[in-house]
Formats: sequence, structure tokens, C-alpha cells
Amino acid sequence: MTPTLASSQPATPALPTHYTWPHQGRYRESAQAIAQALFDTLDDDLHPQVSVLCLPLDPVGGQPVCQEPAASDLPNEAFAEVVADGLVLEAVGLVSPVMKPAEWMNDAQVRQRLENLAIRKTLLQVLEQLDAGATTQHFAGYPVRINGYIVFTLLRVQRKPLRSYPALKPDRFYTTGKPVANSLLAAAMYRFNEECYKSLNEPAPGAGFLFRPRDTEELLRAAGQSLLDTPALALGIDPGLAQLFTTLNTISSLRYEGAEGIGRLLLVPRGHPNVEEVFALTCPTELSDYRAVRKLLEMTSHDVHLLADGEKVYALGRQVGHYDATREDLFDIHFVTHYAWEFAHAGQVLLRSRYGLPNLPRPRLNRTRFKRDLKRTFDLHRTDKVARLWDVVLEASKQPKGTLLVITTEALAEADRLKLQCTLIEPVPLTPLITQLITSIDGAVLLDPEGYCYSIGVILDGKASGHGNGTRGARFNSAVRYVESSPYPCLVVVVSEDGMVDVLTKENLAESR
Repeated sequence: MTPTLASSQPATPALPTHYTWPHQGRYRESAQAIAQALFDTLDDDLHPQVSVLCLPLDPVGGQPVCQEPAASDLPNEAFAEVVADGLVLEAVGLVSPVMKPAEWMNDAQVRQRLENLAIRKTLLQVLEQLDAGATTQHFAGYPVRINGYIVFTLLRVQRKPLRSYPALKPDRFYTTGKPVANSLLAAAMYRFNEECYKSLNEPAPGAGFLFRPRDTEELLRAAGQSLLDTPALALGIDPGLAQLFTTLNTISSLRYEGAEGIGRLLLVPRGHPNVEEVFALTCPTELSDYRAVRKLLEMTSHDVHLLADGEKVYALGRQVGHYDATREDLFDIHFVTHYAWEFAHAGQVLLRSRYGLPNLPRPRLNRTRFKRDLKRTFDLHRTDKVARLWDVVLEASKQPKGTLLVITTEALAEADRLKLQCTLIEPVPLTPLITQLITSIDGAVLLDPEGYCYSIGVILDGKASGHGNGTRGARFNSAVRYVESSPYPCLVVVVSEDGMVDVLTKENLAESR
């Protein structure tokens, strides 16, 4: 008997009972990988966790609420009425703000958009109730309808680090109705949500996600661009035309007669009550005239800054009086050093950009993280020794020209090995005063986990591994080579001239790759 076509085909594996489409698990794993890379770069204490929530669109159809992974901390029953309540919310016209529909959308598509917004708004209220009193907080992405379900990508992060960074006023929107990011973290979440939304709208959601992961740096730059839309909107400028993030990066990358750009620029409307003009330019200079702005930056001082309205530099002046921060119409751009700048409002830094990559204004040093690194590298537990090393590192981090501290179990042997490229000293326990003196010269300081210093001005060696960073200087990359080549347990503290402090260990370098 000739086998039929149907019987000759291999059987399709049954999907897990909580799956609403074939690539659900693969989609979540890929979204988790993107979130992990993105938010760990911003703050590795956020511990992002991605899950997928699938709500049946027909509340009486008998379909269950599904979550991926199935073993979730969120109870399915908490979401049983979300769709029904959301549809009621949409029916009575309480969806606000409404995203402006695209020109190509017909009435049915507009209606579906409104329903999705209402269901999402209801879901956010439920998540807020579930998170009450918890150490974590959930965020819901933009929903997509798949196989009779409305699918949400949920992001959970730790609440404490989330709230430790300054932010601008919330609940502000573009003219299209899309939310304006009030912090770099919020901007990163919006970008992550957009990436997930695009993937869920593909013909086979999740099938190709692993093959086209978005680069973390690309997402970070996009988040930086979003945050710098805030001052543009506050000054009444089209953010798309202003391109402030790109403009400021370009200005900071330029040198004037070999000198790096250091100074301040205030983004503020002309005639602001808290700004006094020292002198005005007859012909204001376009911010997009990068070299001209860089030249003008040479005239700034500690209290006299360039004044720009978001499009043009119109004067030099100073900030005066008490600024009412609720106005959010005076923003400070501090050019720290070559290709490094900060974006601040009312004395609070919201973003730091270095070599075109934005990051959060994290503390120069994190004591808890430093103690963890000492424990992992040297199995060091004694609080007095940890405190002594912390005081040394804290003092070294204040060195304006930058420095290197190398802590290794074989400091004496390494001092002898590198004696032709360092200055040997009699072993001495480091104090903040001694640290201040010996870090004022070029080269690394070599000490052991007990806090004893054996040599200064050390020129580090090490084999090139291809794991350096082309955007960082020779000091950072020589430290990377030394740590990776060292046969002994070691920890290197890199203090850069722009104020960045990196703690390098073999474990940290492996985790960053």
C-alpha cells in the first residue's frame, strides 16, 4: 500500500501547554539576552528578568492566561479580568493620552490600537498592585495580538537601583502621544520595548530574533538620543532636527589647537530669569557648526558659559539667582575632557557620555562591589584590611591626572621582576596621605592585599589578548593586558582623567565579554 503524503511526514512535536505560538520560549530567551546585556551595562545591580504574559482576547472562550516561563512569581488569576476591564476603559473613553494614529490606519486598526492601550493601562495598574512592598518592579511593553491572545513582554528589575538615579518630570509626551524619556533608564526601557514590539510583529515572532540581536551600544546610543530630546522639546525645538546627542558628542570630540574641550554650555531660552548675559553674539552660531562652537568653548570659565537655545549659541553668560527646578527649561552640558561630557539639570547629572556612549551617573566607586571583588579575588574577609584598601582606593580615585593601583598577592615578586621599569621603595603600609603622594606621578602603584606598597611608577607589561577597548586609553588597556596575563590573583583599579574608575579582575573581564 502506497503511504499517503500525510503519513509520510514526521509528526510535529506538541507545544508545551502554556505556549500560544511555536517560538514563544525562543523569543523570551532572546529578549532576556538583550535585556541582560543592555541593563547590566547601565547598572549590574538591576538584575533584569524578562517574561511573556499572554492574555486571551475572548474572556469567555475558555482559554487560560499563559506565562513564559510557566513557573512565574506572578499568579495567573491576577490577570483574569485585565482584558475585560481594559475594554470597558476603552469604551468609556478613558484611554489617555491617545497615540496619534498613522495616516495609513483604517477605523478598525485605530480601534484596535485604542483597545491595546486600554488593556495595557489596566495591566500596569495590576502590576503596580502586585509590586506593592516588593523589592522589584515590573514594566509592561507594547502589546501584540497573536493567535487569539494579546501578548505582553514584561521586564522586572530591582527597585532600589532603579530609584537611585535622578530623573526629570514623568508623564510627558511627544506630539504623537509617545512618552518622553525622563531618565536614561527610562529611555533604555523604551528602546528595549520597541525592539521586542518589532520582533513580536514579525511573521514568526521569535524565529529570527537570535540571528539579528541588536548591538548593546546601538541601543544605548538610541537611548541617549531619546533623553536629549527632552531639552529640545522644553526649548520648543523639533528633536529630530536638533539631534542634540549627536551634536554634543561631535563637539566634545574636537580639539582646538591640540587642546581638549573643557567648559560648559547652558541650554536655555533667551531672556531666562536665571541667566545673565556677559556679552551677546551679533550673529549667533549654529550648534551644528561644530568647530565654531568648539572654538567659542575656549572662552568659557568656571562661572561663564556658552548660552544656546538648542539651535544656536547666542551669548556667553552665567547662571544667577535661584532656579525653580520645576520649570525644566535650563539644562547644563559640562564638557569634562576629550570626547566626554555630562548632561545635568538643577545640579543633578542625568547622563554621562564617553566616546559617544551614554551611561548612568554612577558613583565613581561602589564600596559593596569593591568588597565583593576583594573577596572573590583574594578570599579577603577581614573588615580592617578591606577598610584599609578601600581608603587607599578612595584616595587614589581623587587623582585628577588619573592613576593605576595594582593589588596582587605576589607584589614583592612582581616589584623585583619589573625593577627596571619602576621605582622600588621600602615596603610601607599605604595611608591616604602616602597614596596622594605616590599617585601623583605616572605609572602604576604595586601593593599587596595587606595594603603594603613595594614599587611606584610601574610600567605594566602583559600579552595582548584582543580583549581591550579601542575607545579607552593606554592606561586602561595596559591594565587589561596585565590582569589577563598575570598568573597570580590580582585586582587593578584604573582611575581615568575624566573621572571614570574601573575595577578590573579576571572575573570582571570575563563577565563583561
